[in-house]
This record gives sequence, structure tokens and C-alpha cells, in this order.
Amino acid sequence: MAESKNNIVTHGLSGKVGDLLVFSQRNGKTVVSKAPKERTGEMSEKQKQHTLRFQKAVLYAKAVLNDPVKKQLYEAKADHSIGMSTYNVAVADLLNAPDIEEINLSGYTGNSGDLIKIVATDDFGVVSVHVKIENADGTLVEEGAAVNNGAEWIYTATASNLDLAGDKITVTASDAPANMTEETKTL
Repeated sequence: MAESKNNIVTHGLSGKVGDLLVFSQRNGKTVVSKAPKERTGEMSEKQKQHTLRFQKAVLYAKAVLNDPVKKQLYEAKADHSIGMSTYNVAVADLLNAPDIEEINLSGYTGNSGDLIKIVATDDFGVVSVHVKIENADGTLVEEGAAVNNGAEWIYTATASNLDLAGDKITVTASDAPANMTEETKTL
């Protein structure tokens, strides 16, 4: 990919020239690249899934641009100096699910009022964290939403859980476009 600088002939040029070159505008500059080859053969199932996911991201980004409140939130994360628009931030947000960095169970002993601390991150922001506690046999002890305190999400236990051996704690983190990441720890 080449970049055209101070060339009055190519300045502002956009589109395909023959079967060799493609001119485009990125961040106020004219970019010249090799023309893409036409696809031959069928897409694999993985390629179809990727294409569908990207189409969903494009639709999500367009919806964000049409919603003044969401647009303002995403605009705050855009960096136009490097060519990252509000649209780019919204597409990336849909394509990237949250990460659950840490589940701290040191404060959970099975008593009501015990704390479970979760560190969850996202490229744009985590909007909710849900905690589910099950006994070893799969019976539900309790579940509910964790509260964001700025640095981490805190879940306060509401039920007494006498036998912790083999219990499963499942944490689900969600972001604005409803991507979910789930992680389970066994006691």
C-alpha cells in the first residue's frame, strides 16, 4: 500500500483504476493499493460466520450513528488524529467481547454478605456482570448482578451455602452490543 503526498493529480482520487490499483481516502490522505482479486470457489463455514459477524458489526455501528446518545458515547472514544472514527469504534465494540481478567473468591466462605470480586474489561466498556453459584450437584444456590465500584465488580452473596466442595461459580460479563463472556471457577 502506497501513500500519495502532495500530488495534485491523485489528490482526492477514489476508486478502482483498471484491474491494478485502488485509490482511497483515509484520514485526509490518498492511499494507493493493489486491487483485490476476485474470489473463486465457495467460502468455508468459518468464512461465512466471519462475514455474518462483520455484517452485524456494520449494522450495529450504523444504529449507533443514528442514536444521538450512543453516538456521543462512542464519539468520546474516537481518535480522528489516527483515522479512528465513531463508526470504527462501534464496529470494534461489537467484534470484541469483554474479558474476565480475574475472579477473586478469597472473600467467599459460603455466608450471606460474603464478597466475590471480578475484574472485567472491554475495549469500550463492560455494562453488566452476572454471578451464578451452584452446588456440586448442579442445584442453584443463588444468582444476581454484581455492582461496579469503578475498579472492579462486586457481588455480595445473599444466601447461606454450607457445603462449598465442588461448587461452581459462573461469571458472565456483557458489553453494550450484548457480547457475553462467561467463565466458571470450581471451589
